[in-house]
Amino acid sequence: MRLSFRIKHHFFRAFREFFVHHHGSLEFRAKLFALMIAVDQDATLQHFILTRQLAQEIYKDDEDRATLLMLTTKELVQKVKDHNGLDVDKLIANIQKNLKIVPRYHKKIDTNLLKRFLELTIDKDTLSYQENIISFLDNLK
Repeated sequence: MRLSFRIKHHFFRAFREFFVHHHGSLEFRAKLFALMIAVDQDATLQHFILTRQLAQEIYKDDEDRATLLMLTTKELVQKVKDHNGLDVDKLIANIQKNLKIVPRYHKKIDTNLLKRFLELTIDKDTLSYQENIISFLDNLK
């Protein structure tokens, strides 16, 4: 990752609402990706590589925004794993709250993209949990 982007990311992390265009939309997508990754106790670097690929598909011409989505997702997953005030249930509740506040975020839920995380899951229980999450998100749409 370029040094200039890393510095910019640390600055943006602190002041994301002010400097990132449509930061709410980006954070909502990051929460969806983080939800799929955080439930997998065996999450690896491959999950974040996939997140980056999906972000590039979403933000075709905006390399920095795609990287920012991946890094925001990584931050959220780390918060869940560290038990730092966020867990899977709170993440789900936050997604539901965002959908009530900003109904157009329903369009941001692309379960076909999220299903690609299922290919990286090894554990059958985790796979079932992720499938239930995708079904839940389909119902939210």
